[in-house]
Amino acid sequence: MGIDPGQHVGLAYFEDGELLNLRECRPEEIPDLLKECASSVALVVFEDSRLTNKIWTAKGNEAQRDKMVRNVGEIDAWCKLIVGRCAMHGIPCLGRAPCAKAGNKGRKLDSDEFAAQTGWTKRSNEHQRDAAMIAWDLRGKRP
Repeated sequence: MGIDPGQHVGLAYFEDGELLNLRECRPEEIPDLLKECASSVALVVFEDSRLTNKIWTAKGNEAQRDKMVRNVGEIDAWCKLIVGRCAMHGIPCLGRAPCAKAGNKGRKLDSDEFAAQTGWTKRSNEHQRDAAMIAWDLRGKRP
């Protein structure tokens, strides 16, 4: 399972290496979602904002920078919650940095690029695609 936490949480479900489903939920639904799928998920891979040292606050006025810092703080808290809930339910999890380096999700893909790489031809949004790509190279692998 891939998770892209944020104000809109993207979710990607894989089975035997195949992308089965993409969806979105609210952040407060994460604990129940992890509890419900604990017996069927072998690994949760999520975009972990805590693993990057850059928070993109150089641009904008002071109010805009303050808002960005608060948003990153919220996402950091959701990442901490994912780790805690996975541990509580015995689900192995792996956080990955949200940057375009090897072993991470890479740059954002539009729907055409996503379809070309994954074979997914149904509708998707950027959060769902990010959730799929954060886990893409680990799909079908067992911890």
